Amino acid sequence: MARFNRKGLTEIHFLPTIASASLIPTTAEITAGTDYTQQINAIDGWSLENSPIETPDMASTFVSKIGGDDSAADSSLTFYEDSALDDIETDLAKGTSGFIVIFSKGNTPSAKGMDVFPVTVVSNSKAYTTDNEAAKITVQFTITARPAFNQTVPST
Repeated sequence: MARFNRKGLTEIHFLPTIASASLIPTTAEITAGTDYTQQINAIDGWSLENSPIETPDMASTFVSKIGGDDSAADSSLTFYEDSALDDIETDLAKGTSGFIVIFSKGNTPSAKGMDVFPVTVVSNSKAYTTDNEAAKITVQFTITARPAFNQTVPST
């Protein structure tokens, strides 16, 4: 087993388009996207949740369950704000749709672990504080369709 630390290996990109219905981007689509990895301070969500259905019956006092509806967790990325540029504010403005691609094991051709989330930005908010910390912006996303998990990074 080869354990690893996500920091320094995992990358997070925003892609404006993916043509394939399978949500597997081409190398050109990845290149056309934006790599936000170095600007990200915090990550929240980016998973599926299930609402199990209880299935009691008269034969047992145990209440079994079956899988129910899937839904996406509330998901956001918190970025460091740039004092000169406004790329986070403009490129990820409220209403922007696209794809968050998380390369959990790096953006290396043929690597497994590429997760693709179809998204729409629902909030882009600066964090104001008097604390001694870097300025930040939190971008909240809705995941608009079932994500593609653990895909292979394209090699061409």
